[in-house]
Amino acid sequence: MILDGRVIRTTVPVRLPVLGSMERMTAIDAAFLAAESARTPMHLGSLSILEGAPFVDDRGAFRLDAVRERVASRLHLLRRFRSRVAEIPFGQGRPVWVDDDQFRISNHVKLYVLERPGTRVQLAEACCRIQMEQLDRRRPLWELWFVEGLEDGSVALVEKLHHAMVDGVSGVDVAAALLDLEPSPPPTDVPEWHPSPRPGAAELLVRAELERFRQPSNWWHTVREVVRTPAAMAHVVSGLADVAASELGVLTSDRGLIADVGTRRRLQWVQAPLERVREVAHRHHATVNDVALAVIAQATHALFETRGVHVASGTLQILVPVSTRVADEHDDMGNRVTAMLVPVPLGGPTLEWRIDAVRDVMAQHKKHHQSDGVEVALDVLELMPSSVASLLARTMHVQPLMDVVVTNVPGPPFPLYFMGARLTESVPIVPLGGNLSVGIALLSYDGQLTVGVYADPDACPDLDVLVDALHAALAELDDLV
Repeated sequence: MILDGRVIRTTVPVRLPVLGSMERMTAIDAAFLAAESARTPMHLGSLSILEGAPFVDDRGAFRLDAVRERVASRLHLLRRFRSRVAEIPFGQGRPVWVDDDQFRISNHVKLYVLERPGTRVQLAEACCRIQMEQLDRRRPLWELWFVEGLEDGSVALVEKLHHAMVDGVSGVDVAAALLDLEPSPPPTDVPEWHPSPRPGAAELLVRAELERFRQPSNWWHTVREVVRTPAAMAHVVSGLADVAASELGVLTSDRGLIADVGTRRRLQWVQAPLERVREVAHRHHATVNDVALAVIAQATHALFETRGVHVASGTLQILVPVSTRVADEHDDMGNRVTAMLVPVPLGGPTLEWRIDAVRDVMAQHKKHHQSDGVEVALDVLELMPSSVASLLARTMHVQPLMDVVVTNVPGPPFPLYFMGARLTESVPIVPLGGNLSVGIALLSYDGQLTVGVYADPDACPDLDVLVDALHAALAELDDLV
């Protein structure tokens, strides 16, 4: 993570093949690009609130030029923020990142003005409208929308980062690179940027063919490293078996949250003191994530009860992304993630019972190294022809294996600033697949845990029931403490 131009925490890059000025996408990065459609934009997002005073001048006008200049001064810290997608001719390879020689900061940092009275409800609606607009693939795949006109004088920031460019952890690192540790940080040196010449179609095609010959040897080297270590081999075999067992259980269970999504979204969020969640987790020998999953299961139980769905012995099938990043001195973007498919019990008499049940289920999946098995399965995508991998990526919109994605990203435990304005809260947003009516993202920041609930209001018209139940379950943690 880079703050004020200083390295605070960074990640180990799994380096992609760099071809001159080009950088080829990994299979999973390209899959998020291929899976995108008008009803399923594939960018991660957030809605943040900042103090408003530093954003206006003496006349009360929003300082958009100053904001753009401030963001531009940090782009040298962010790989791919001045790179766009280049497709390989005739689909003969995965897309590559190339320098955008037409880059303009005004295409990426924009202003949105709310109508009066500028309520939080209006802000959430505006955020959803912004989030449902696909990013322009002729440009780098990110946007920052600053929103003024809130009734309390604060300023909101709506962030959009394509999933082909970042995962949850690197998305937080991106936000941190744009923010400061203090209201008045020291100035940083900004190197001059010179874009590389745009590659022609012939060059893209030739390099893609060269890469096609390298792929099998690169993948075989990875296989040899796994096979060479008996423990690693055992983890992979056990993980793949656990994945298969989880999928068999999913196919026989009720699919309460699966429904085709359209082009409308609603965003709501709930919050709780992070220390309270940690204390409950400690008392149950669990993790913060275990407690969060139990809270979500309890809220979903309440939702299903209002629908008249019998859930006494059912499970909520949750896809839990797992970061594979480790510390290193270099910043890295892209997706470094595997996942676990976790059947969380919906029945049970109390929230305490659910916390213990989730803890035990998660422990079993970790014991069987399910995430290692998923990681190997994802690596197989690297061997597939790009056309086949793209087709496979689009099947995520009709998948029968999961009810909801729940991603939990740890943010900094201290306050951050932008142009002297303190960031007071931030709501994470996870994109929806084609048949996932609800997506849930958790973000800890400055002692607060925020649960963002992003849904299609037509596929999930009773979202308020779920959110109210989340409020109630988080409040119940006080009794457990």
